Amino acid sequence: MSDVLPSDPFELARLASERLADLTGVGRHQVAVVLGSGWSGAAELLGETVATVDAADIPGFAHSGVPGHSGQLRSIALPSSGGHALILGARTHLYEGRGTDAVAHGVRTAAAAGASTLVLTNGCGGLQTQWSPGTTVLIRDHLNLTGATPLRGANFQDLTDLYSPRLRAIAHEIDPGLAEGVYAQFHGPQYETPAEVRMAGIMGADLVGMSTALEAIAARQVGLEVLGISLVTNLAAGISPEPLSHEEVMEAGRQAGPRISDLLAKIIHRIVSQ
Repeated sequence: MSDVLPSDPFELARLASERLADLTGVGRHQVAVVLGSGWSGAAELLGETVATVDAADIPGFAHSGVPGHSGQLRSIALPSSGGHALILGARTHLYEGRGTDAVAHGVRTAAAAGASTLVLTNGCGGLQTQWSPGTTVLIRDHLNLTGATPLRGANFQDLTDLYSPRLRAIAHEIDPGLAEGVYAQFHGPQYETPAEVRMAGIMGADLVGMSTALEAIAARQVGLEVLGISLVTNLAAGISPEPLSHEEVMEAGRQAGPRISDLLAKIIHRIVSQ
């Protein structure tokens, strides 16, 4: 394989999907899942892992520099549909400095690999005091506060129903008590200030974090249906009386892990069986 990668991000995604098929032996993946902080256990509950691939072996991917992200891609056989799920454990965040194409590469590769559905998960800060750490929230809309976009040129995408009402309805079939909220993506890596959190709340945000929105925009461009789910790992700055830390985020994810992994696996099985 040549070390010279194409500059066109969609051609790079096509090459990545071909390499993925070669390494996994799976020609098409039905659904793609990005597992954020706290969500990694869901992969084990989806089905049998057919192949695990190091991200660095796929064109355009790199090891994640964030604790809690595996740096691997996995192909899992789904007993509920006979298809396969692609687990993207090599999420790139905008603050890593690799640009929006790197952030969107996993999404574009998933589409090139045949996926029609994308499930995006994350760990985030909550603005609603009734959502204690460990609360799971469906994303119904987002605020992109990064100042960036994965789109180029006069490429106008309608984002009205970006977070699929159909998929959210399926999630509610599994857990009717699931809350819904608006997720605001900031650039990071610094946590939001109390003033920024207040601003986001005035603008309509219920959740704040450093991922997801740019990936969802890229997913719309390539025709993927998107389900977004957040795990509230902490109350956001100015709402929580305690200083924020990544260790707190990881611990909340560990404590909620078995419960949210079971929930996510059930939702995905219901999605692919319909």
